[in-house]
Amino acid sequence: MTATDARLAELAEVLGPSRPGPSRLVTDPDVVETYRRDWAKDPAAGTPLAVVRAGSTEDVQAVLRWASAHDVPVTPRGAGSGLSGGATAIDGGIVLTTEAMREITVDPVTRTAVVQPGLLNAEVKRAVAEHGLWYPPDPSSFEMCSIGGNAATNAGGLCCVKYGVTTDYVLGLEVVLADGTAVRLGGPRLKDSAGLSLTKLFVGSEGTLGVITEVTVRLVPAQPPASTVVASFARVEDATGAILDITRTMRPAMLEFMDGVTIAAVDDALKMGLDRSARAMLIAQSDAVGGECEREAAFMAEAFERRGATEVFRTDDPDEGEAFTAARRFAIPAVERIDPLLLEDVGVPLPALPDLITGIERIAAERDVTIAVIAHAGDGNTHPLIVHDPADADMTARAHVAFGEIMTLAIALGGTITGEHGVGRLKKAWLPDQVGPDVMDLTRRIKHALDPTGILNPGAVL
Repeated sequence: MTATDARLAELAEVLGPSRPGPSRLVTDPDVVETYRRDWAKDPAAGTPLAVVRAGSTEDVQAVLRWASAHDVPVTPRGAGSGLSGGATAIDGGIVLTTEAMREITVDPVTRTAVVQPGLLNAEVKRAVAEHGLWYPPDPSSFEMCSIGGNAATNAGGLCCVKYGVTTDYVLGLEVVLADGTAVRLGGPRLKDSAGLSLTKLFVGSEGTLGVITEVTVRLVPAQPPASTVVASFARVEDATGAILDITRTMRPAMLEFMDGVTIAAVDDALKMGLDRSARAMLIAQSDAVGGECEREAAFMAEAFERRGATEVFRTDDPDEGEAFTAARRFAIPAVERIDPLLLEDVGVPLPALPDLITGIERIAAERDVTIAVIAHAGDGNTHPLIVHDPADADMTARAHVAFGEIMTLAIALGGTITGEHGVGRLKKAWLPDQVGPDVMDLTRRIKHALDPTGILNPGAVL
């Protein structure tokens, strides 16, 4: 028996006898291969010793105790839908997936739910809807991303302009630390000021401080019916001007942007009859109650018209509104049909949004690459999608230069290198430029205090 075989045999022993269902400890190379990367498809992904499909907090504890004893790196993983390389496997490490942890308990009286990390965002929405409640955070990938991954990256989505991001709905966590200690932070209390705000420390920590095994989320009453307003523009500047006109006066339930490249790609895929001559399209919604919804929808339509929209469509029909929302959600897969993507996630203060979008257009022209731009325009979070052919070395090099230049531009405009996808491995080189040396030093000190041997997701963030 080799040393590796002996270590894996010990891991199998500490995990205990297999329960019914898929094996918890997976070493089959073909299966392991499917766990090496998240959706970012990091080319530097390593080959782990094994994958562990945890079924309980106790499984996670057993893995981390074993890993700490043997100094083996552990990559926590949810559904693998991440876009920053945050779940990239390490050579000789363990990929620890929580996808099999899928229980939920809903308490309609306190409007909270206790959710295990493997449940998908869409499944949580459906479960709480049975009680007349709503879980607002809604990444575009809500049908395939997990609650654990959402918490680990502080995911956002289309409704965040009005309703906030994941951290705004996390009341409590169960987290397993690097040494296998399980701690409970927060809980089903809407107000709680006892001690340091450690719950918020772990939301967005990308698996570098601990492994989330349970999330207590805050729920709200079901979203009222929404009115949808869609507008096409011949000039991007007119669209960004309309965005600022709206956000300085009201907070829409949704305000999304798609540029001309994205419009054409979505229309190719979905055959919706979109205006393919438009340089920009805005999709806005109001879900205010009663006559206020009518007033807000009318205000947004008038703002689009004042800024020279070539077409404005308004509907109160939920199916028609959902069709446009689905088109926006499908933007990344649609553009990805052209060629593989380098996906960005930069954000800026709203007044700087026009400069960010025009700056991205300039970078695309200078680097001779196609960059499609979609945005959660109401909160300044943009997703530039850099299209490139990996077989073309020169194009790939130009695409990577553009990737860095977009992050540098966002920082220069007072923005961030990530609004919701996380830093992961693909963006960590630019993090010091945004936060500065003192914050980087503080981050390392916190990391060392909670993970002194550095086994948790090494290479991510830091």
